Parts: sequence; C-alpha cells; structure tokens
Amino acid sequence: MSGMDKSPNQQPLGAATTADDFSVRLFEVMKRINEGIEDLELYEFRYALDNLIPEAGWDAVTLEGQEEIEQRVRNCDFFTGIQLRPRAGGRIVLDESIVCLNRMLFAGMVNGTYPEEWIRALFYFDLRGFYFVPRTVYFTDEVRAHFGNKPYRCFEAKQKRFERYQELGYKDFKEANAEIDQAFIGCVRQVILARGSPMLITLAGPTASGKTEITERLMTAIQEIGRKVTTIEVDNFLLDREYRDDKPMGKESTHFDLFLGSLKVILKGEKIAIPRYDFVNATSSHDINSKLKAGCTPLEIKPADIIFMEGNFPFHIPEISSLIGLKAVYLTDDPIRLKRKWKRDIDYRKKYDPAYFRNRFFRTQFLRGEDIYRPLMKGCDIIADTTGATLWVTPELVELISLD
Repeated sequence: MSGMDKSPNQQPLGAATTADDFSVRLFEVMKRINEGIEDLELYEFRYALDNLIPEAGWDAVTLEGQEEIEQRVRNCDFFTGIQLRPRAGGRIVLDESIVCLNRMLFAGMVNGTYPEEWIRALFYFDLRGFYFVPRTVYFTDEVRAHFGNKPYRCFEAKQKRFERYQELGYKDFKEANAEIDQAFIGCVRQVILARGSPMLITLAGPTASGKTEITERLMTAIQEIGRKVTTIEVDNFLLDREYRDDKPMGKESTHFDLFLGSLKVILKGEKIAIPRYDFVNATSSHDINSKLKAGCTPLEIKPADIIFMEGNFPFHIPEISSLIGLKAVYLTDDPIRLKRKWKRDIDYRKKYDPAYFRNRFFRTQFLRGEDIYRPLMKGCDIIADTTGATLWVTPELVELISLD
C-alpha cells in the first residue's frame, strides 16, 4: 500500500480556509496536543507545517472516519507498505501514506471531526519530526495477566517532563530512571543470590530503550557481590544478510544449532568460540553451514558465573527458554525512545537521513511490537517499564525473592 486509499465515507474539510488561517487554528489546537508547541513562535510552527501543506490546499483534504483510521493503524499491511526511501526532487521524502495520515489528523482536529482525546489516545506527536506516530500498545491484557495484573513496585513517572523536549540525551534519561533502575538491579541481584550460578540472563528491549547501558550497570552490580560476568551478543550469530531474506531474528536467520550448542557449553563452565559478525558488511565469520570461513577468526568467550545474552532473540523458543535462568525486558515507550534516537542517531552518530529516519521509525515500531516485544513480554520474568516507572515481576519470581 503506497498511499491511503480514499473511502466512500470520507468527508471534506469544510469552508474555504487559507493556509495562514489554517495554521493559526492548528497552532492553538496543537498546543493542547503537545506542550512543546508552546515553545515555538507561530512562524516557526509554519516552517514545519509548510512541508505538509497539500498542493490543492487544506480544503482539499478528505477525512476518513475514526473507525477506519483505527483499523488502518492496527493493520500490519499498512506499516509494511511504508516506503523507507521514497524520493522527490532528488532527495528522500516522507512516505505518502504518512503524509496523507498526518494531513487528515491536522484537518480533522481543526474542523472538530476528530476529538483531541481520541487523537492523544491513538497517536503521539513527535515535535522534531513534526508528525503523528501511532502508539504501540505493549501492555496487553495477556501481558498484564502474566504478571498477576499488577506491577510489583511503582515509582514517580519522571519521564513525563520530557514531553516538550525535541530530543533527549542519556544524562537526563538516566537521572529520570534512577529509582526504577535501582529497583530493577536490586531485583536481579536477589534472583542471582536465590538461584545460584552459573546462570544465563537475557535482557531484551526496543532500540534506544537503554538496555545496553543498564546491562553495563548490572554487570558492575553483580561483580560487586563476587560473581564473574560475561556477555554474549546474539547478533554475532546472524547469517550473512544475503541468506536472511529479511527474516526476523530466530532459527532461520541465525546459526541456531551453533548458538544453542554454545549456550549449553558455557553453562557447563567451558570456554566457547562463537561467530564474529561484521556489522558494516553484514557478513558472518561462518558460512551457511556454520563452518568457519577461511581467513576468519571466531570470538572466544570465557566461562563465568553470570552470562548476559544481550539482544532481542525470541527467548520464548523452547530450546532456548529452558536454558535461561532469568528473562528480562527493559522497556521505554516509543515517544521517549524517538527523542533519544534524534539525539543519538541523528545529532551524534549522524547515522540516517532525517526523512529516512522518520519513515523507518514509523514503520518498524508497530511491526516489532507485534513480532518481537509483546511475545517476549508475555513470556519473561521481569519488565522494567521506565516510562511508566513500574517494575513488573511474575508471581513465581516474587515468591522466590521474598523467600530469599
């Protein structure tokens, strides 16, 4: 689906509206949608809006019904249809479907067709990207039921103050998460003391959620109680990109048998040699049959008391799940992660073209939530929800650490 097809139920915006009049009205509405808009002058707001003004004017925008929009943004086909690098005038531009959706939301808010409460419930507005992105629902009824329908501990949700930020650095992010991080680290240490070692711990989470940083702090905390720690980066087991065919992380996209065997060996207290993945060229040190290629060198990992398996490998796969002593998900909601990625990947790393970056984030978050994160959440032992400032622990694990 390259664009948003018009439906018979679409309605026109209404009375003729000049671009200036429309922007004034939208500016006032958007201040209630995202408080960061209050930090802009009207002319700055217009600079951003100019990129989305329809050629035929705002009166030409037709509006779908709320139910149709809800169905659209809950449909995998809509997101898989998003183009990452559409071009116009020799440069990458925002995908047509995203532009069309945002024009409808802007027009529908201005003429009162779409209630602001409905907009806020279904979307969040990224100020720097200047576009609405559908909210990803992570805590489904099934996930909540897995944790006894209530969090283990709750803290002040300090990430709320970031709503008006256009980008977010790690220092502020870490400070806001201090309480939930301390509780999460403490809980992991209790599990280690209760269950003993060697133990394999998986720590998964969406991009820019902070999982790499919290892993480093966990390792330090565990070493402080006298345990040796090492890590296995799951991505090193990826096949060459040409063999993966865009398959999700799992048996068909990795050296799975080698991966499984390596975990069993290191849990026996023995050294392992694993593939070395070249992230620049997207190639593995091992061939399709998991044999070391000529001239390549594997990675050697020494045994330890605690082995961290970092990455979003589907640890609900039975062969893997049975080996894991603790499954954790470190979660940060999409609007906050997007602010972190603007700072980290665009400002610092200069990793992406901004239009490509917006298309990519819009497309992938729903799909990864569907394919990766919700399945992990309903099968894990602990979730640290930094945005909600809640620690979720399964009833079985609560009983274990309470007895410790």
